[in-house]
Amino acid sequence: MSGQKPAINWDIHPAAIWRSKRQYLRPVSRIDTIRFADLLGVDQQKQKLVLNTRRYLQGLPANNVLLWGSRGTGKSSLIKALLNEFFEQGLRLIEIDKDDLLDLPEIVDEIKDTSHRFIVFCDDLSFERGESTYKALKSVLEGSIELPPENILIYATSNRRHLLPEYMKDNEQAAIVGGEIHHAEAVEEQISLSDRFGLWLSFYPVNQPGYLEMIDQLFPEVTDRKELHLEAIRFATGKGVRSGRTAQQFYRMYSGDMSMPFYGVSGEGN
Repeated sequence: MSGQKPAINWDIHPAAIWRSKRQYLRPVSRIDTIRFADLLGVDQQKQKLVLNTRRYLQGLPANNVLLWGSRGTGKSSLIKALLNEFFEQGLRLIEIDKDDLLDLPEIVDEIKDTSHRFIVFCDDLSFERGESTYKALKSVLEGSIELPPENILIYATSNRRHLLPEYMKDNEQAAIVGGEIHHAEAVEEQISLSDRFGLWLSFYPVNQPGYLEMIDQLFPEVTDRKELHLEAIRFATGKGVRSGRTAQQFYRMYSGDMSMPFYGVSGEGN
């Protein structure tokens, strides 16, 4: 390939995705329109994430954020909603795949001197033993001989609290010295990476009452709550998980479908 790719106009484009093979940031023009009001059951996490991001945009000290926990609980959706909430205040988003983290220093060099404030977003972040790409992430999180840029924060989602796999044998090598626990080197390596995220937001599986509360918010017009709940429970059982994602999928499948019994409309004659 020849020729230099044009620079992104960050005044127009709210986000970009790093394409490692072509070594450039591809502008995103069609943004997911999800808003905070669309996300159910994550009010506490939402408040902390908004507070941290608002401080960041105001030039106040703010933390890199790790959103970790169960699948389908709204971790990635919160980041997307954050962009829609704060775009007008100068927030921009860059998404990078975990396998491309070695390119992170080049991305940082490209955007560190711009007037906008960036969140570099890595979805479903985790590492296996022997991988070394996380070292590039470490240097950006806390800097090397150069301080981290003031206009860049890292927000990542993961199913793992410490981002690396944890094995029983690692904990067996821990020792108690002078009444204090001294972790084995493998455990210290795990904790040293996740500790660089100053704000941890935890996401847990939704219980059945919480799941049905989400369903009720999505179907305010339905009067036959008992039948609605029965159908929603059947749907979640078939999926094998109760979560905000499951509730949204149930809504997208059956909202406005008058053949469903909870709408109380007979299907005879159809």
